[in-house]
Amino acid sequence: MARARPRGAAVSKRIVVNAGPIETRVAVQEGNLLTDLYLERHRHRSIVGSVYKGTVTNVLPGMQAAFVDIGLAKDAFLYAGDYTASRGVEAAPVALPADEAEDVADAEVDEAEPPRREAVAPIEQMLSRGQEVLVQVSKESLGTKGARATSFISLPGRYLVYMPQSQHVGVSRRIRDDRERDRLRAALRSLDLPPGGFILRTNAEGKGEAEFAADVEFLSRLWAQIQARYAQATSPSVLHEEADLTFRVVRDLFSPEVDEFVVDSAEVHTKCLEYVRALVPALEDRVKLYSERAPVFDHYGIEKDIEKALRRRVWLKSGGYIVIDHTEALVSIDVNTGKYVGKRDFEQTVLKINMEAVGEVVRQIRLRDLGGIIIIDFIDMEVLEHREQVYKALTRALAEDKARTNVLEISELGLVEMTRKRVRQDLRALLSVTCPTCRGNGVTKSNETLAAEVYRVIQAKLAAESEPARHEVIARVHPDLAVYFEGEGREELARLEAALDVKVIVQPVDKQEHREDYDIRLR
Repeated sequence: MARARPRGAAVSKRIVVNAGPIETRVAVQEGNLLTDLYLERHRHRSIVGSVYKGTVTNVLPGMQAAFVDIGLAKDAFLYAGDYTASRGVEAAPVALPADEAEDVADAEVDEAEPPRREAVAPIEQMLSRGQEVLVQVSKESLGTKGARATSFISLPGRYLVYMPQSQHVGVSRRIRDDRERDRLRAALRSLDLPPGGFILRTNAEGKGEAEFAADVEFLSRLWAQIQARYAQATSPSVLHEEADLTFRVVRDLFSPEVDEFVVDSAEVHTKCLEYVRALVPALEDRVKLYSERAPVFDHYGIEKDIEKALRRRVWLKSGGYIVIDHTEALVSIDVNTGKYVGKRDFEQTVLKINMEAVGEVVRQIRLRDLGGIIIIDFIDMEVLEHREQVYKALTRALAEDKARTNVLEISELGLVEMTRKRVRQDLRALLSVTCPTCRGNGVTKSNETLAAEVYRVIQAKLAAESEPARHEVIARVHPDLAVYFEGEGREELARLEAALDVKVIVQPVDKQEHREDYDIRLR
């Protein structure tokens, strides 16, 4: 049995799998620093990449979209541009632009979201209510929105992505050597390929016809099975489920650059070895069963990094810090000097903190799986050269991110606007729920504010009485507010009683009640 290396051992890249009764977590470390985290709950597996036979429930000409029942709690959303020109499985082949096609391969397989295409016809001419369609989930259900679906199917293998509706043969943009790109295309085209298009993934670099032929055979057989199931299945039905997290990790992440692949469960370790022997047998000796007493994520310092990823504030080594805030529209990341004041040159101090922040900002974006619109507020830089330096560092760091990003240049105010493809819930949404105390606001009303509200409610209730004035008011409030009335707020309460000629009896409720809730009754 291979043993995992000690925690302090120098490792350029490590994959750590923690398999528990509720969830499986996979961490990727580079230089003992957590860069990516993947999580799959056993009762709520990701459906991205799964293929369904569904029924159109509604067509929206104004939005050029349709809703499709695929058997989930919410109907999937299908844009006109994500639906093939013909119906069902006999979709007309389309040619993807090279950069779009390569992006499909670049992304993690559970993030392989084809970009929205221009529709060949209005959706009302292609789809009607009750029509059965073949679709693949390209984006998880997020918040109140259902899953996003596409009929442009993409089936990933170890080295290739097969797209039956495409005529394009492309190469991942992460393979930058032109000669290697040409060699890969030639090697693939030398094979007897089925109808459709293929993308050579990053893992294909250095490989040849034998590896590609095995992928082609597997993927074409899988597509034939999906088509056969579509013909026989009733709607809604699952025709193909994307593989579990451990298989996807072996298929998509385990490469020669990974020094070790550590698993803390004997059962999952055996499964991983089976996957590795089938996909990358040369790396089998790097798969190790963790046998220490301490939990594996604690042993490698991963648990602490996950806890930090749930915090609003992240400290930098220099004493500066970044603050990450979520809103409905966007995520804002603010860079601050904090404890770091530098020595003499203020501009150099600002540059140093901003440059240090770049690495941590990108790490947190990847680790937290932030998506949509992201605004980064760097400390203001007066020197244009400094702004350009920070911008270049940011784009270089983001080049290592598998998710598709678009970054605008830094403004004079130090603001960077960027977008990052969002396919699933971010880490915060996945691991947490709305705070029952602040109800998601991040703040609660102060005791003074609540006391003033209670006084106003008492006045309003007394004014609404048609009978002679009551002389007792029962105020049932949170224990914290009850303490305020007995202490700091005692004088104000006495003045209220005198002004209204009533006796206010404050009764504390159970501490588990919300602190902003209260009940005022007259008797």
